[in-house]
Formats: sequence, structure tokens, C-alpha cells
Amino acid sequence: YYYVVGRDGKVSLIDLWTETPTLVAQAQGCSDARSVDGSKYEGYEDRFLIEGCYWPTQYVVFDGLTLEPLAVHSVEGAAFDTGEELTEVRVAAIVASHFDPVWVMGLKESGHVGIVDYSQDGFPMTSRIAADRFLHDGGWDHSGRYFLIAANQRNKMAVVDVQEQKLVTTFETGLVPHPGRGANWEDPDYGWVNATTHIGQGLMTVYGADPVNRPDVAWNVVRRTEFEGSGSLFIKTHPNSPWVWMDMPLNNTPEVTRQTCVYSKATGEMERCWTIGPRGAAVHFEFNRAGDEVWVSLWDKQGELVIYDDKTLTEKARITGDWLVTPTGKFNVYNTAH
Repeated sequence: YYYVVGRDGKVSLIDLWTETPTLVAQAQGCSDARSVDGSKYEGYEDRFLIEGCYWPTQYVVFDGLTLEPLAVHSVEGAAFDTGEELTEVRVAAIVASHFDPVWVMGLKESGHVGIVDYSQDGFPMTSRIAADRFLHDGGWDHSGRYFLIAANQRNKMAVVDVQEQKLVTTFETGLVPHPGRGANWEDPDYGWVNATTHIGQGLMTVYGADPVNRPDVAWNVVRRTEFEGSGSLFIKTHPNSPWVWMDMPLNNTPEVTRQTCVYSKATGEMERCWTIGPRGAAVHFEFNRAGDEVWVSLWDKQGELVIYDDKTLTEKARITGDWLVTPTGKFNVYNTAH
């Protein structure tokens, strides 16, 4: 099965085993949403599903196989730094821990990282960890212990130790970081690193992410690579890829929005940038399971999916059709599940 959440708040359960993928259940937990994840801890695999809402300000827990609603909890509260009571606290990124029966979520306006324990009756939020405002996108480090999330209007990344349930640090990266789920790889000089691009400037910031083997550079910026064009939303790599891919669909210049850039893990430099289509905006990358091809969306009313050979950076195929209206995220099921 595959879960999908729409910005209208509808959560869909899709059967991928049928000849044609089939919608088998659907529920609406809110009127504006952007995040969903299942339970992944051993013994709880896929039993529960959580939807994070922009409006109303809440999270909803469903039965993972039927989408029967099980609990609704408000996330309203005060800003972590000023104590101001907020009427809007949106749930941004949600990730599921593989090592504990918890979901981790960014509470955008309040600046907290919330911990929801799905092993407890009622699925309560058991902890609010003060980080920084305004939390948006984020994902795991390579070990799955540290949640790395952008406080994008503060130009920072925040690092939360989920195992200890405490903030490790925050640090500046550049103007409005927007990492998506981020990208992890082994740098030849600094060991395991993580990176983010930025909406506000053409910059990829790489920082150390291995406090065990490289504590000297952990959670410190180790490389800053500039490239022509700001407005980046997504950065992506794969263990079998020599590259890190990045887009810039929010750039002010239409020609630049259609560009894609790749960074070389081996040299620590930008390899090249190129235009992928005559219209729209290039956005979001997804590797196949083997990591030898990359799918890029051309976001337009007459949208396209462009598939590249990851080794040679040459185009392999281009999918078109009237049904491809503003394609954005696309996810390889194996990669997402693992």
C-alpha cells in the first residue's frame, strides 16, 4: 500500500498490488495539510498513520489499514522564545523513528519539535523540544538518531537528538534554508555530512553530521558552494550516486527556474547546471531503487517527467501527457519505505 496526503487534507490509501493502482480508503483530517507518515517501530509497522495539519492546527491519527480516525490533538501553544500565545501553529515536517515508537514533527510557528508516542493510549504529544522558529522541512541524519530541520525564517538548521529527546544545537546556513528531507553522504574529508540549499540565495551548505567519528566538525558548516540561481526547494542524493542534485523553481527569472544543478561528492564542487525544458520549473528529484537514474518534474500545466542516467547525466526518457498537470513530488516506494 501507498499513502498520499493532499493539501486539501485528504489522506488516501492506494493498493499497489492490483494491475492498476486502486484507491481503497480515504479520509479527510483537516482542510489544509502537507505531511503524513506511518508507524515504523518494530511491532507497530503500519498499524497507525499520522497526518499533520496546517489548518486546523492539529494532528490526526488513523488506523493504518482502514484510515479509521483514532485521535485528534490540537498543537496550539506559545512561542518558545517570547511566550506569546499563538492562534496558528502549523505542523510542518513529520518523520517516524525506526528506533522508538514515536513520530517527530516540526511545529512551525512556535519553534518546537514535538514528539508523539504512538505506544501510549490516545497518541499523546509527550514532549515539546524548544528549537527555533519557523520550522519547516527536515529529515534524518545517516544514523536515524538526529532530526535535522530548517528554521527557515531564522536562516538556521536545528539538530534534535530524538533518542535523548533534546536539542543539540542550531546553526546558521544561509538565507532561508529549504532542505526538503535533506541529503546525507560520506565526504572524502569530513566523513558523514548533510546539506541544504536555500530559497534566498544560490548556495549549498554542507555540514558535518557524524558526532561519533568526527566530533570536531559535527553540526558545523564545512563547505559552502555557490551556484547561479536562488529559490531552491529540494536537494537529493543516493548511496550509489556520485552526485547531489538540486533545483531552483522559486527563482525570479523564468529561464533559471528550469535549471538543475549537480554537485560532485568527490571534488566538493558544482559539476554543472543545465536547463531541462522549454517551460515551467524543474522541481524535485527521485532516484530509482538502484540509484542509477533520477526523475525530475517539469512543473507546468503541460508538465513532463524527465529521466536522467545518473552516471552520465544524460537524458534517458521524457514522459508527457495531458494527465501530467503540474507534477511535483514523486517517490520510489522502496526508497521511501527504507
